[in-house]
Amino acid sequence: MARLLPAPLVGVLTFVLKFFVLIFWFTLMLPGVLLHLIPSRALRDRTSRYCVWIARRWVGSNALLYRGVHPMHWRIEIDGTLDPARNYLVIANHQSWADILILFVALHGRMPFLRFFLKDQLKYIPIIGQVCWAMEFPFMKRHSKVTLAKNPALRNQDLETTRRKCEVYRRQPVALVNFLEGTRFTDAKRQATASPFIHLLKPKSAGLAFTLNAMGEQFAGLVDVTLVYAPTRGGRSRLWSWLCGEQGTAELHMAVRPIPGHLLRGDYERDAAFRADFHRWVAQLWAEKDARIQNKKNPDAVTAPGSDAAPQLD
Repeated sequence: MARLLPAPLVGVLTFVLKFFVLIFWFTLMLPGVLLHLIPSRALRDRTSRYCVWIARRWVGSNALLYRGVHPMHWRIEIDGTLDPARNYLVIANHQSWADILILFVALHGRMPFLRFFLKDQLKYIPIIGQVCWAMEFPFMKRHSKVTLAKNPALRNQDLETTRRKCEVYRRQPVALVNFLEGTRFTDAKRQATASPFIHLLKPKSAGLAFTLNAMGEQFAGLVDVTLVYAPTRGGRSRLWSWLCGEQGTAELHMAVRPIPGHLLRGDYERDAAFRADFHRWVAQLWAEKDARIQNKKNPDAVTAPGSDAAPQLD
């Protein structure tokens, strides 16, 4: 259909259809969301599972919708084996709000239902915020350097949120997604933060370290996802370009990696040697991801000697 209609019309049609699909499944999920307000751990576990069961149907409906409206020819490469009955920690580069929607569909049925680390403000978005809350998504607060300087105790706030959610995830299968960059990539942000990478912002390791410390032994592995979009047209954002059906050739590479055992236990905040070791591991992952994106965007380019070495992170 995307080939028969103008791209903006495809975008509007996709948005409208997605809205009605969302409202339909949210109506069925609403009893679980309301019951999740009752402060009972056993009941909340049941309502969370119910909401996830509904959400899986929502993702399946979206997949059918995309195939019906968009020319979907995604290239999905998986290095390793995934098991939908086991827990995984997923890390991915972050370029657009479309990342979340694409990952839901691409990983649907391959692993447990995805949970994302979300900004706390998203909790108050109608429907989406309440649904994610009922499904036990971790909402993280972002504080400015000025605020942290005035109240250093706030540095531990996100870590405490991670700890509480990890306790919930011990009782139900989960694929926990962490966008290590913390925000969507733009070249302006890359330059402003002096990122040593070409296509990525500097990764933030603290939340990842605490997640591994809290439940690392439960993860069957680390799924390292690299998402590369097709070029956008007419100055469109990646999200709008995706809605318009222009991202049918998007590429996803998934590498199932073992998590180094010595990184599952350690004091990231107080042990400088452990923190430096953790930074080296994450920097190597990010250097390989950056090289992979560069290779997909410029397959004929020659990689400079030593360019794949992991840069030093702060």
